[in-house]
Amino acid sequence: MKKIGLATAVLLAMTGANAYQVELQGQSEHLDVKGYDKTYTGQGQGTFYFKDVDSSKGPLAEAAFLNKASNVQLGYHYNKLEADNGGPRTQTQAYGAKVEGYYTLPALPAVPMYGSASYSHTQSKNKSTSYKDNGDRYALEIGAMPTDNFLLAVGYTSVANPYSLDNFKAFNNGLLIAQNEAGVANQRKDAITARAKYVGNIDNTNMAFGFEVDSIFANDNAAYGLATDLYLTPKLSVGMTYADTSSYDSLYGRVWGGNVNYFITPVVSVGATYNKLDAKNYKDSSATPAADAETIGLNARVRF
Repeated sequence: MKKIGLATAVLLAMTGANAYQVELQGQSEHLDVKGYDKTYTGQGQGTFYFKDVDSSKGPLAEAAFLNKASNVQLGYHYNKLEADNGGPRTQTQAYGAKVEGYYTLPALPAVPMYGSASYSHTQSKNKSTSYKDNGDRYALEIGAMPTDNFLLAVGYTSVANPYSLDNFKAFNNGLLIAQNEAGVANQRKDAITARAKYVGNIDNTNMAFGFEVDSIFANDNAAYGLATDLYLTPKLSVGMTYADTSSYDSLYGRVWGGNVNYFITPVVSVGATYNKLDAKNYKDSSATPAADAETIGLNARVRF
């Protein structure tokens, strides 16, 4: 009877929970890159929220944002690219830690404030030439929510070494967009970031809409990104992404894609992503061939 009771409790937690404090996510992307074979990524991320997150307020995917849930995150990223015909074989690993906090100031009690700090470390190596590189990256961000579920934030990023991925951008936006952004910040040490995010219900329906705009400015170079999501129900969403860069020496030019996510239960979800890039910056370069590519990704998460 004790075993039956325990199994029943676990089943109820997996199917009907409206609050959670831990979220574990994993995803993998298959890369199709011109001139490369055996290309893939694997990523994982864990988040601990300091207080229970109520997932009954709107889209399940945005429960933490809607609750202004302070948290700490850990992430890992791995990707591998092997060129055809015995060409370069590269391998990249990135580790990251991040803390996010929502708070109020005595002078502005009605305006929620936001702050975050993150660190990412990237290890890259070329097995063909034995070349190795280590990159460190630090980021700070502050912001405010002038209206419900609308965040405006600015930040500072320091890239201490030549190449360093933002581990959390790689997980949330995909490898191609993260590489684009890392190319803009590469060897420039100091960069400014800006971001806006909004999630809101659509009147007289159980649908919702969300968007996020982000940018990074490093000297004369910049990268921009836009993500939009339509929540057809609190469980099901479809979205589109677009990113571009003004940097000539960034590996990629523009990236666009789409995604779909579905919560099987309030605490278990699965999703799929697609991204396509156009290496516009190298189209007219005789020294470097175009590097057009696309990715197909699968992801899953569990909350408890």
